Amino acid sequence: MTAFSPVPAGTFEVHRGRGAFNAAFFSVMGPYIEWNIRARKQRLFADLPQTVVELGSGVGANLRHLTPGTTLVAVEPNVPMHRGLRAAAARHGVDLDLRQTVAEHTGLPDRSVDCVISSLVLCTVADPAAVLAEVRRILRPGGTYRFVEHVAAPAGTPTRALQRALRRPWAWTFEGCSCERDLGGSVRAAGFARVDIEPYRLHSPFVSFNTQICGTAYA
Repeated sequence: MTAFSPVPAGTFEVHRGRGAFNAAFFSVMGPYIEWNIRARKQRLFADLPQTVVELGSGVGANLRHLTPGTTLVAVEPNVPMHRGLRAAAARHGVDLDLRQTVAEHTGLPDRSVDCVISSLVLCTVADPAAVLAEVRRILRPGGTYRFVEHVAAPAGTPTRALQRALRRPWAWTFEGCSCERDLGGSVRAAGFARVDIEPYRLHSPFVSFNTQICGTAYA
């Protein structure tokens, strides 16, 4: 198992109401979201190494894709998520190294990890480019960043218009989450050696959330 030094808390400010709401929302809605994207996650998270860094682990939706005995370095600044995350780690036999810091500043050493994963995280962070730079910094050469994200719909489409109309209430409710980011472009521009991206669309009542990508970036 790789040993990492302790890190100080990040600068994420937990909102008393929204933090608890989001922890409860994703605990309840997590199975439904997972049902929609399970097949892609199963392919994306296949053959993960024994130590994995996850950005924005939330209440542990991705722990079911880890082999029991895996060490998960979980970067999760939202404290109300921690109880559910610890419970999920116990259920799935995952050794949890929980860090209350932000994805832009993980505190992990340069070139220290083989794999970073995230799902529905780059839509929420303050600075996606800074997060991706941090991922590149901590990945060893040949390491992988595997991601699942929701993204902006094509310009001029009804979905894009809905994303724009819901921009402010959506962001307020879901801790700054934006439905209008070109995250595929952000990953491609981040300087990885290679990037493979699959665009797809969910069929769910959350229309503004339905345009998605998943992929792997190679250090």
